[in-house]
Amino acid sequence: MRIDKLTLPASDISKSAAFFRDVLDLPVTGNSIQVGWSEIRLISATEEAPRGVHMAFNVPYDRFGAAVDWLKERTPVQRVPDGRECFVLGGHWQAKSIYFDGRDGSVLELIGRRRLAGLAGDRPFSGADLSCLSEVGLPTEDVASLVAECLRAFGMATLGPASSGFAAIGNDEGLLIAVEPSRSWFPQKRQLPSAQGLEITLAGVDAPGAMSDPKYGWKIRAD
Repeated sequence: MRIDKLTLPASDISKSAAFFRDVLDLPVTGNSIQVGWSEIRLISATEEAPRGVHMAFNVPYDRFGAAVDWLKERTPVQRVPDGRECFVLGGHWQAKSIYFDGRDGSVLELIGRRRLAGLAGDRPFSGADLSCLSEVGLPTEDVASLVAECLRAFGMATLGPASSGFAAIGNDEGLLIAVEPSRSWFPQKRQLPSAQGLEITLAGVDAPGAMSDPKYGWKIRAD
């Protein structure tokens, strides 16, 4: 499953575009940001921009150390109280990740996934090494129902077991992170999840479909 396009409301389109261009070194054309095969399309928030949006970007697993050094030269990163800034995830995740703040109170992540590991290059790390937008967070009152609806609408199962408050739906190339609204985002747990006005277009799923959450204001479709 791939996240082909994300429509993201912003309090200031020009400042958000500049963040993606200057901090993450991504190609920006007007209000469109290209992240590998994914596109983020900025729109003006009709009211207040959503705060607490979570997005993750895949980086090569074998270049994760280079990705960390590159990121830390460009922006502060989030840490837990014991000082850790990088996190090794075993089990069904098989990944390494680091988190940082984005515009409008978003919680962003670079993640290297072992199952997508390839040959490590020796060129300087850059925004061109971000292969895709690989995660988007979706608050929901009923995680189990959202999991069931994604299976029905798109044929997508979870990456590992789901809990009552958290589920990762999809695979290493693209995940919808379903969370209960009271679950703050790891690692600093400063931001509650928000997705008001987000519209996600999927590719590579088993079936076309659409779904939405009127209360939390997000929409998903696959053509």
